[in-house]
Amino acid sequence: MSQKITAAITAVGAYLPEYILTNAELETMVETNDEWIKSRTGVEERRILKGEGKGVSDMGAPAVLELCKKRGIDPSEIDVIICCTVTADMLFPASANIIANKIGAVNCFGFDLGAACSGFLFGVTTGAAFIESGRYKKVVVVGTDKMSAITDYSDRTTCVLFGDAAAAILLEPNFEGYGVLDSLLKTDGSGEPYLHMKAGGSRKPASVETVMAKEHYIYQEGPQVFKFAVKGMADISYELLQRNKLTGDDIAWLVPHQANKRIIDATANRMGLSIDKVMLNIQRYGNTTSATIPLCLWEWENKLKKGDNIVLAAFGGGFTWGATLVKWAYDSK
Repeated sequence: MSQKITAAITAVGAYLPEYILTNAELETMVETNDEWIKSRTGVEERRILKGEGKGVSDMGAPAVLELCKKRGIDPSEIDVIICCTVTADMLFPASANIIANKIGAVNCFGFDLGAACSGFLFGVTTGAAFIESGRYKKVVVVGTDKMSAITDYSDRTTCVLFGDAAAAILLEPNFEGYGVLDSLLKTDGSGEPYLHMKAGGSRKPASVETVMAKEHYIYQEGPQVFKFAVKGMADISYELLQRNKLTGDDIAWLVPHQANKRIIDATANRMGLSIDKVMLNIQRYGNTTSATIPLCLWEWENKLKKGDNIVLAAFGGGFTWGATLVKWAYDSK
């Protein structure tokens, strides 16, 4: 009888732009202050990708290269690249293709996956299915977003939230029960009015009018999104534990999407987790959309131990949300 294949995370890489946008600098751009931003969101600073003609592939490529170096593999060994993003370099070709070309991943196929802030979670589940099929041995899931490209820096409610970053994981077959064990993923398109970008798609192509009306920026109705996110992310994480007959005591780490500290606290509370088991870096990077969860894994990699149960949880625009249970596959060197 053939052994069950699970998709284990075997390496993590990341890229952070150099430029740091602080709350103090934002105070000079819009009517806001450090205390207000911190108390409502938890964000103190965020990274911004500067430079003419720079896109998400310029962050995704070095993140994947770091992962390859750590794992001791050549990019030509990668079978699949799934690029999770809502701020692709361009509508087509896919940023996954551009990243593959930049790093020399000449033997893979790739595609972009857009599920807003839940993108990485959806990418992990998709990548795991490729591994579990037995057809692919090395699948890279990279979350990379340049949120500064679609943020209106005259809108005090949204400009304080977002930053730019990329982080990536490598999935490989495992036969000892480590890796992605379960996922609960949800979408509800009735959330579209509350969090979206009005123009730039086929429904409303770019025009002088759409640009002048600032319709190529994030549009968000904060209170509505907050209400949905608290309930969605907390409930789905709790349901995942129940389904796998686990309690908060069985979980080493919660790896939550970094959108808002209050949403993260609510999720930990619902799962019965103490705050010292929660990965939190929103204060340094803000909401980097598809990059937040793998960025946490990258930062906490040396604290993760083989056999640790971790829960990845996210909530995103449109609406998308979910939770994934992972048994960590290695001790950091």
